[in-house]
Amino acid sequence: MPLTSAALARNWDVLKKCTSLDADDQQCLADDETCRRIKVYSKNIENCVGTLKIPVGVAGPLRIHGLFARGDFYIPLATTEAALVASYHRGSRLITAAGGCSTLIHDSAVSRSPGFIFRNMQEARSFAQWAVKHFETFCAEAARTTRHGKLVDMRVTFEGNHVYINLDFYTGEAAGQNMVTIAAAAVVGWIRKHSPVKPVRSYVEANLSGDKKATWLSLLSVRGKKVTVEASLPDALVRRYLHVSAKDMQQVWMMTAMGGIMSGAMGIQAHFSNGLAALYLATGQDAACVSESSVGVTRMEVEDNGNLYVTLTLPNIIVGTVGGGTKLPSQAVGLKMLQLAGRGQSFALAEVCAATCLAGELSLLAAVASDHFAAAHERLAR
Repeated sequence: MPLTSAALARNWDVLKKCTSLDADDQQCLADDETCRRIKVYSKNIENCVGTLKIPVGVAGPLRIHGLFARGDFYIPLATTEAALVASYHRGSRLITAAGGCSTLIHDSAVSRSPGFIFRNMQEARSFAQWAVKHFETFCAEAARTTRHGKLVDMRVTFEGNHVYINLDFYTGEAAGQNMVTIAAAAVVGWIRKHSPVKPVRSYVEANLSGDKKATWLSLLSVRGKKVTVEASLPDALVRRYLHVSAKDMQQVWMMTAMGGIMSGAMGIQAHFSNGLAALYLATGQDAACVSESSVGVTRMEVEDNGNLYVTLTLPNIIVGTVGGGTKLPSQAVGLKMLQLAGRGQSFALAEVCAATCLAGELSLLAAVASDHFAAAHERLAR
């Protein structure tokens, strides 16, 4: 059913009849502006009852010297957590005062992992051997489904009578989750029709891709865009903005890194998910991808000249500047604020994500090192 003001009203008639919601609640979610622009949301939601208002703050300017992101950026952060924006703003000011950070994208791919079940391992092995010889055909089948994506790599994993085929796709300016699902389905369909060894069952996704979950596979490969960021921060500036020394930062990083390792954390980092979730919401990304995007590694050390060297690597930044929620009214404003709306900007957005995480790591660890962490939350959140 098309998403119209009338459809929205019908949904509310049901809710007010079957729940305790009333007209005031309807006006809160389905306000006049939402009703006026309701058709804009038609490709992003089902059973729509309105829109959600989340506070949006701005951190920055954050100076970035990247392969794609170059200049001073004002970072939109949508969150309900007090102290978060203030923390990222403080880290951004320090990075900018030090001349900025450098960013680098290593790799880019989004994966799907179709799975195939056979009667025994002999059939599975024969199928795996056949499959690796048909990569070019798989590429052609995937290409039929999209003008923007491309199958670029394949890995076959053999386990008993199960075979997993990881398909890695380049997705252009889109985050590409739907794109790769549709392309992988086309590959699976061709396999079902042409494989000399017929699988008993097959699935378009068998959970080896790492989609929307934290996995160790993330650190060994890529899902989305793999980004590294670094900065060298003079001790005087660290003291001025963070109220601790470069040595203090190295020491608190060492202890929290060990704590993370002993806890079984995937990666070493303080709170990538805070900044990524807020930035994803503000720019129309798939917020569930934060679960995999927040896997990564932070490292800090004092250089011979006394500067604090800090670097982050995030292998799973899943973002796009077209498609998904990027054209929704509020989210489009977030991308416009970054001056990264539209085609040709997704790699720059990935670098901005990494730089934002860098700002957050610096500020949070400094708050812990200076014993200001609890006081800041008490002051700003109460």
